[in-house]
Parts: sequence; structure tokens; C-alpha cells
Amino acid sequence: MGLTDIQDRIAKAEKDADRAPGSVQLIAVSKVQPNDRVEAVLDLGHRIYGENKVQEAAGKWPDFRARYDRLSVHLIGPLQSNKTRQAMGLFDAIHSVDRPKIAKAIARIAQEEGHCPELFIQVNTGEEDQKAGVLPADTDAFVAECRDLDLPVRGLMCIPPVDETPSLHFALLAKLAARNGLDGLSMGMSADFEEAIALGATHIRVGSAIFGERDYG
Repeated sequence: MGLTDIQDRIAKAEKDADRAPGSVQLIAVSKVQPNDRVEAVLDLGHRIYGENKVQEAAGKWPDFRARYDRLSVHLIGPLQSNKTRQAMGLFDAIHSVDRPKIAKAIARIAQEEGHCPELFIQVNTGEEDQKAGVLPADTDAFVAECRDLDLPVRGLMCIPPVDETPSLHFALLAKLAARNGLDGLSMGMSADFEEAIALGATHIRVGSAIFGERDYG
């Protein structure tokens, strides 16, 4: 597999779902990937990437930004409140806004800095104890709270439980987004992104299928 194969599958899924060509953004998840693999994909022209950790991104992307134009780097992993300012300087989008403390920290720093990344609210659609995200029942109130803070909420994000049908979670996320007037849906990974596209995904997250298997050493 590789970048071209994934791009072809996205294009087919868009067509099958009567979606406009290019309506889905592919986030190439570069976490824990060696720089030479990331550079190879950069050289193919891809410009949207996802990282799980602020510190890893800080050691990787400033150098790449100096050498490649039009880069868009997204935080798709959890954000600790003490890393908020650093994250806002590193990332073009944050997909893991999941609690009032983080929302308030982002709002405060955005006022100080005069800019804010695009934001997605993470929803714990499976209501899993070990997983971050607001509960579905609390989503409307949290979206309203973020809007009251003048935050640029683009949409919602979810990571379905590994042992459940992902399409049920994608449909729930789409319903919650529509109810709140949000058109951004960050959902779908290597094994299920076609299903996510059929249900309205605007951003999908694919890693090892593009870069190769990760070596966590």
C-alpha cells in the first residue's frame, strides 16, 4: 500500500457516496515514524499530517516547515493543559478538545496571541471509561460553551471502540454535528475510512498504510 493507493481509495469512496472530489482531507498520521519516511511522503507532495504528541511534533515539524511550503499539521492525540500554548504554536488544527479546562486555556491564549488553530471537539461516542472525549449527551452544551468563548470550532472528532461497528459511531457523530450546525467530521482510520466517507467524514486519519508499520522500539 502507500499514499497513491490511499488517495485512489478516497477518490472512489467520494464518488460512491456522491461526494465532491477532494471534499475529504487525508491526514497522514506521522506519529512515531522516522523522519526519512515522512520526508518521502512530503516529497510526493502530500501536505497534511497528524501527530499524537506535542513534544514529538516539536522535534519534527519546525525543520520540515522550513523546507516545505503549505504544510498543515494537526494534533490528533490528547492535549495536556500545560502543553496548550506550545501546541497552539505548532499545530494548524487540534482535534482533541475534550473538556472545559482545555477550551478555556485555548481561549485565553488565543486572546493573548491573536490567533487560534482550527478546533474539533472530541466525542467519546462509545462512552468508554479509558477514552477521552465529551459524552454524546454533553456535546451540545460543550459546543455552546466553546462558542461562548469565541473558539473556532470546525467540527467533531471520534475514535470508535475497537470491538463495535464503526459506522454506528460515525452516524452518531454526524447527527451530533448536524444538530449543532457543524460541518467538520474527523472520523475514519485505515480500516474503516471508506465507511466514514460514506457517512460524511471531512477528515480521515491514516498512518501505517501510508508510511509502513510503526516501530515503537
